[in-house]
Amino acid sequence: MRPEVALPILIPLMAGSISLLFWRLRLAQRLIAVGGTGALLLTSLWLLVSVSHDGILVMQMGDWPAPFGISLVADLFGAIMVVLTGIIGFAVAVYSLATTGRGHEAFGYFPLMHLLLAGVAGAFLTGDIFNLYVWFEVMLVASFALLILGSEKAQMEGAIKYVTLNLLSSVIFLSAVGLLYGMVGTLNMADIAQRLSRVDESGLIDVLAVMFMVAFGIKAAAFPLFFWLPASYHTPPVAVSALFAGLLTKVGVYALFRVFTLIFHQSPSYTHEILLWGAGLTMLSGVLGAAAQFEFRRILSFHIVSQIGYMILGLALFTPLAIIGGVFYIMHHIIVKTNLFLVSGVVNRLCGSYDLKKLGGLYRTHPWLSILFLVPALSLAGMPPLSGFFAKFIVIRAGIEAGAYGVTFIALLVGLLTLYSMIKIWAEVFWKVPPEPDERESEEEESSIAPIRQREMWQLYAPIVGLALCTLFIGLNGQPIYELAAASADQLLDPSRYIDAVMSNNGERSP
Repeated sequence: MRPEVALPILIPLMAGSISLLFWRLRLAQRLIAVGGTGALLLTSLWLLVSVSHDGILVMQMGDWPAPFGISLVADLFGAIMVVLTGIIGFAVAVYSLATTGRGHEAFGYFPLMHLLLAGVAGAFLTGDIFNLYVWFEVMLVASFALLILGSEKAQMEGAIKYVTLNLLSSVIFLSAVGLLYGMVGTLNMADIAQRLSRVDESGLIDVLAVMFMVAFGIKAAAFPLFFWLPASYHTPPVAVSALFAGLLTKVGVYALFRVFTLIFHQSPSYTHEILLWGAGLTMLSGVLGAAAQFEFRRILSFHIVSQIGYMILGLALFTPLAIIGGVFYIMHHIIVKTNLFLVSGVVNRLCGSYDLKKLGGLYRTHPWLSILFLVPALSLAGMPPLSGFFAKFIVIRAGIEAGAYGVTFIALLVGLLTLYSMIKIWAEVFWKVPPEPDERESEEEESSIAPIRQREMWQLYAPIVGLALCTLFIGLNGQPIYELAAASADQLLDPSRYIDAVMSNNGERSP
C-alpha cells in the first residue's frame, strides 16, 4: 500500500466533512481550512518525492487488481499537478481569512473549497476514465456553488454561462466514455490504451479522439468555446476567482495531455493538427480580448485563455522538447495567474473598484504592492529571468525546431500583446494620478472600501509574497525545474511505463 497516493484526495474530503460538523463555529472552520490545505501541501510534496524516487505509483482500491478495480495512479506529471494544487489551495485558504465575509462562510465557503480541491486532486490521480468524469462533476458542483455565493446579478449571469458550457462538455465527455467502453470493454485508462492499439477501426478512434478533445477543450477554455470563462471568473469573491484561475482550466489541459499521450496517439498527423490550430486561435482570441478590456479581473480572465494556448501548443507539437515546454508552462502559469488575481483583490480592497479608469496612484502609496504585482505580471509576459521567460522560450524553440513557423510567430506576437496588457494595468492602477470621481461615484466607492486591519495584512500579503517567491525560484532555478519537466515528459511519451505500472501484479511501482 502506498497511502501517499490517496491522501491528497482523502485529506480535503475529510477536512470538508469536519468543517461541516463545525458549521456554526467560524474560527474552527478557518483553522480547518488552513490546516487541511497545509496538510494537502505536505502530502503532495511527499507524493512527488516518492514518485521521483520510486517511479510511477499505483494504488488499487479495495485490493481489486486492474482493470477490474479502480486504480489511483501517480506519475511525475500527476504528482507535479497535485503539488501545485496544494500550493494554490494553501495560499487561497490563507488569503480567504481576510477576504471572505461571514455571509459567504455561513453558506459553506470553506467546505466547498475543500470539495473543489478534492475533485481537482482526484482528477489528477485517477487511472479510470469514468472516474475522471466523476471528479470533473465533483469540481463542477463545487465550483458552481462557489460561483453563486452572494447571489448577485453579475454572479448569476456568469454562473449560467459557466454551468451551461460545462454541462455541454460533460455530456460530450460521458457520451465519448460510453462509446469507448462499447468499443474496448474497459474503463481503466492503461487497459484502454492496450486494447485500443489492437482495434482496426481507425476512423471511429479518430471520432472518439475529437469528442474527448472537444470535451476537454471546453473545460480548458480553448477556442472556440472559451467565452464562459471571461464571462464568469470576474464575478465571484476574489479568492474564488484566484482558485478557479489557478486550477480549474488546468484540469482540462491535464486531461488533454493524459488522453492524447496515453490513449489517442495513433494519428498525430490528424488529431494534433487540430490541436495546433486550436492552440494558435486560443492564444490570439484570448490576448485580443484582454487588450480590449479595462476591468482588472476581466483582463486577467482573457489572459487565462491566451496562456492555455501555449500549453496546448506544447501538446500539439508532440515532440519531447514541446511536451517539456507544456509541462513547464503549466507549472509556471498556475502560480503566476493565481497571484495576479490575489493582487487584484488587494487593489480592490484599497480602492473599492476593479475598473482601471477609476484606479491610480498605488505606486506612491503602496510601493511594495506595486513590486509584488510586477513579479507575476512580467513573468506572464515572458520577461527574463522570471519563470515565464523560460516557459515561453522552451515552447517557442520547440515550435521552431518542429517547423511550425506560423503558430510560433503567433506565440511571439501574443507574448508582446501580453506585455502590453500588463503595462496597461501597471500604468492605470499603479503609476497614473488617481482620477477625481464625481460625488456619487465617490460615495459608492467609499462605501465599498473595507479598511485593512493590522491582523489582516499578513493574511493578504503572505500568499502573494509566497507565490512571488515561487515564481522567482522557478526562474532562478530553471535547470532543476526543467529536469523535472523533462522526466515527466519522458513518462508521458513512453506510455508503456504507465501501462506496466498499472497492469502489473504488485501494482506498486514502475522504474
